[in-house]
Amino acid sequence: MAGRLYGKVAIVTGAGSGIGRAAAQLFAAEGARVMCADINDKGAAETAASINDKAPKRALSLKVDVTVPEQVERMVAETVSGLGKLDVLYANAGIGEAGNAIDLSIEQWNRMIAINLTSVWLSTKYALPHMVAAGGGSIVNQSSLAGLVGIGGIAHYSAAKAGVIGLTRQVAVEYGPKKVRCNAICPGTIFTPLVETVWSKGGGVAGGGADMEETKKRSALRYPMGRLGELSDCANLALFLASDESSWITGYAVPLDGGMSAA
Repeated sequence: MAGRLYGKVAIVTGAGSGIGRAAAQLFAAEGARVMCADINDKGAAETAASINDKAPKRALSLKVDVTVPEQVERMVAETVSGLGKLDVLYANAGIGEAGNAIDLSIEQWNRMIAINLTSVWLSTKYALPHMVAAGGGSIVNQSSLAGLVGIGGIAHYSAAKAGVIGLTRQVAVEYGPKKVRCNAICPGTIFTPLVETVWSKGGGVAGGGADMEETKKRSALRYPMGRLGELSDCANLALFLASDESSWITGYAVPLDGGMSAA
């Protein structure tokens, strides 16, 4: 099987649904062998099965809590032992939740930072030694438009996603000489269960609301291109950043937002 990731091995966290599932399936279709990692072990297994149905033995799945160092270390170790090496990390796992700087509890803050920022560092921490030893690799981190611009009602989410961008740039600078690239994707609204949860509680660019179809329409109008993002938009960008086609791109936080951050 030829493809843009032919011969490469990738880890996708949050691969049990949504963007993670779409990316894992696309990576495999482009020739990669993929570790599908998610705290939802059923979802991860379903993603791996959907890949293996088309190309046997191209995917493994693993239940992983990406906030627990020992589990992240095991994820990387089992990828290397089961698939032979590690070339690509797509640190996509995350959560969404509405909350402003006044009303948030310390428990909400700490949970968001742990899942959306600390997990990215942990995945990077354990992936880097294998990439450095192999002579290079590509790390793709999931940030957000909320890490680039201010958006109401998601204070802790915005802080975590801005932290991902800072970590991305630092890793790119420090490990560029070791031929490891690190970039961040900053999506605008892609309607997933995560986004629906935030909207239902009044957070995000759409301002919330119980009527999801009306909220979708209102949100789409905020984007110059007049539509929300699709899972494929994010998966395709992740594929590009994971592949050798982007071999001189590193340390970049890429807006994927239909032009909103330019407006």
